[in-house]
Amino acid sequence: MPRGGYVGKILKIDLTSEKIDVIRTENYFNIDLFIGGKGLAAYTLWKELKTGIDPFSEDNLLVFATGPLTGTLCPGTRMCIATKSPLTGLFCDSYVGGHLGAEIKMAGYDAVIIGGKSEKPVYIWIHDENVEICNAENLWGLDTFRTEEMIRKEKGDMTIRVACIGPAGEKLVRFAHVNVDRYRQAGRGGTGAVMGSKNLKALAVKGTGAIPIYNVEEFIEKAKEAHRAVLENETAKARKRWGTARTIIFTADQDLLPTRNFREATFEAAENLSAEVLEKKFWIKHKACHSCPINCGKLGVVRSGRYAGTVVEGIEYETLALIGANCGIGNYEAVAYANLLCDMLGLDTISTGNVIAFAMECYEEGILTEKETEGLKLNFGNEESAIRLIEKIARREGLGDLLAEGVKRASEKLNSRCRRFAMHVKGLELPGYDVRASPGMSLAYITADRGGCHTRSWPISYEISGKAPDGTVIDRYSTEKRAYIVKRQQDETTACDTLVACWFLKTAVGNERYVGMLNAAAGMELTVEEFLAVGERIWNLTRLFNIREGLRKEDENLPDRAFEDPIPSGIAKGRKLEKSQLEYMLREYYAIRGWDENGIPRKEKIKQLKLDSLVSGV
Repeated sequence: MPRGGYVGKILKIDLTSEKIDVIRTENYFNIDLFIGGKGLAAYTLWKELKTGIDPFSEDNLLVFATGPLTGTLCPGTRMCIATKSPLTGLFCDSYVGGHLGAEIKMAGYDAVIIGGKSEKPVYIWIHDENVEICNAENLWGLDTFRTEEMIRKEKGDMTIRVACIGPAGEKLVRFAHVNVDRYRQAGRGGTGAVMGSKNLKALAVKGTGAIPIYNVEEFIEKAKEAHRAVLENETAKARKRWGTARTIIFTADQDLLPTRNFREATFEAAENLSAEVLEKKFWIKHKACHSCPINCGKLGVVRSGRYAGTVVEGIEYETLALIGANCGIGNYEAVAYANLLCDMLGLDTISTGNVIAFAMECYEEGILTEKETEGLKLNFGNEESAIRLIEKIARREGLGDLLAEGVKRASEKLNSRCRRFAMHVKGLELPGYDVRASPGMSLAYITADRGGCHTRSWPISYEISGKAPDGTVIDRYSTEKRAYIVKRQQDETTACDTLVACWFLKTAVGNERYVGMLNAAAGMELTVEEFLAVGERIWNLTRLFNIREGLRKEDENLPDRAFEDPIPSGIAKGRKLEKSQLEYMLREYYAIRGWDENGIPRKEKIKQLKLDSLVSGV
């Protein structure tokens, strides 16, 4: 009998040999040390991947990992998809909501680990204990929406949950995503490209089982408390009405909104992309993930004009920021259509908006001419050319073949002048926050384990409020307390990702309620401090993984634009980062982490975190 919160089995599939194994969860990894979700994924990639493998080789693994609260009454649970990234060559964990994680648990598995490579296109069909590798040649080349429809039709069940790739994943676009439940995506780092490299078109799941709970009465009470906390939280209430789109006006007002490839930090057409406009003209329905009271998903439809009939969930802030403002596009209808194309073709909208904006600046600087663009006029604001370029990237046609490699590789192949405005960290394109107006985000970006990422730490809230978590008064533009804030948030988020709980709700729910639900569900007796120590342990393990894969201190840096080009207008006009500021924060961060001057975890820290037996010899 499995302990509560876990269903007790891990499914391992080798697509080369078509061998299917089931392993007891407690026999596979130490639950008390890693819990699940990101912890299970980090353990798997550390333990089972050979050092230095090509992410597109059959030796790479895809880990679909749930956590002990996935599929339960805990508000807003998700799932983790992890691999070695083809975009960065580093650890990559990407998260997705919807209902797939709950379905995998109800099918009887805490995780699905996929290795090898099929000789021909296939999809994996999981119906409780029945696991099949099915022919997908008829699905190859289809978009994600059609793929999901075809699998459900083939199996005769419209309630099946499907994770699949589009043409971008098949063509090994390095930032291809995995599409789930039609409008949900595990977007970052190229998980969809790894699926494509394995000739794996989809994972389809139907589960009919139950998830055991250690103390049912206590868990239900703790879950009710969490739901009440969410519904009473003012930020959660705003999220319920506006989704993430409400952030666009905030970042525009605070000089944080990437505009025209991060040349500027506020957008004159931000109001056209605002939640108020979307609510009035675009949204028609609220949608929620499993057991979530927020309904932050917004289904919208373009009702007239060139893009009439476009139906898409969102538009999320990151898409509005990167495909909208960062490309100089202030027409929400065009952004909605671009969003839909990315969802169907299988492209991460953050990276896509970034590479298009990069190409637009190269075009305006004369680095790319109409010969290379095949006649596309890639001026900022040209929505028609941006949309055409999305299609080219997904199919690796013309200039799209170069941009499908991501901004880092594309900039290295083009004129050296463009490297200074290739907006990435460690190969991962930057999300929707300009670091010149937020020193804390610069540290968060360069230390994030999967590359430039905003979901590991978001110190902006403390910078704007003027107070650190311990109540210390801080100046928005100083470097004071940034290392402490970033480290604290990274550990909290990583612990949250073991459950796997939603980032949007973690402040409302809080660590104490999460620990209460975890203990009641799984029969654990963790304190909040012990729970956060799990997050720190996993953060150090992914750090060691990245170091093993070649990460060096010099990789923890920002594009030259952050240091050389001051913000041209707005409340932060004239501001830019100084390299000495970044170096100071990084040194302080390493020291707080217990890492040496090169960012390598010290042996004492490894031992303290009980990782010494796992990573012996490092």
